Amino acid sequence: MTDTARRELLLPPGLMVLGATSMYLGAAVAVGMFDDLAPSAVAWLRIAGAALVLLIWVRPPRSAWLPARLRLAGCFGLITAAMNITFYEALAHLPMGTTVALEFLGPITVAALGSRTRRDIAALVLAGLGVVLIADVRWSGTGVGVLLALAAATCWAGYIVLGKRVAARGAGVEDLATGFVIAALATSPLAWWVAEAVRDGASAAALLGQGLVLGVASTAIPYALDQVVLRRVGRARFAILLALLPVTAAVIGLIVLGQVPRPLEAVGIVAVALAVAVRSVDPAERSMNTEEIPPS
Repeated sequence: MTDTARRELLLPPGLMVLGATSMYLGAAVAVGMFDDLAPSAVAWLRIAGAALVLLIWVRPPRSAWLPARLRLAGCFGLITAAMNITFYEALAHLPMGTTVALEFLGPITVAALGSRTRRDIAALVLAGLGVVLIADVRWSGTGVGVLLALAAATCWAGYIVLGKRVAARGAGVEDLATGFVIAALATSPLAWWVAEAVRDGASAAALLGQGLVLGVASTAIPYALDQVVLRRVGRARFAILLALLPVTAAVIGLIVLGQVPRPLEAVGIVAVALAVAVRSVDPAERSMNTEEIPPS
């Protein structure tokens, strides 16, 4: 295998792990905010913080604000905001493991629709099994929580499909910035809970600072890295690579908190690693990637 081929094989999962690490560091900030804010308000701060940081960092040109580009970018931003809001709200009704497992039905569906060979099916089964084992699923909670988690799964599937279209245009980070601005404005009524928290004694500076950290760590960095990966792989392989998120969480728990994975969790980690290896780039995937989604 040439150095170029090896880099193309290892770079996508490496970037996904890097993005997941950033996302889970941000999640630690989000958990601390739930004492002061409703989950939807935390999700709004996450999107608004990412929009502000990306605007300052990217400085989208005037062409990025033209209707022809803004339509897709706006839809992408709105589906991402909906994904975050429904996931956070689901966590208020369901255990974390159950929510993660249900939400992962979105990527699993995308991967299933993109499966063309027995190898694809094997990777899909391994990834799904791995996520269920790692997530420590406990089937308890409310019907509302299940519906919210399934809504998050639907939005995650939409995020993959629209994210691939955004990446195909070649200006993904610019479209992230403009899309998140639209999403932050569209969901701005959720800021009412932020104002309520401030009136109840919470520090406005602390909440805004946490929102910026959350926006950078949980949104701007991982979603920008997603765009890099989506430029290199198809939707189906990207959906399988998303199984690396709970694996990363388990590894962080081991290294930072000394949380040794239970035997079933260890089996799940191995299953996801095998899924990623089985679904690695093959010579035909590059041509499929260019045909899978036409530029818009």
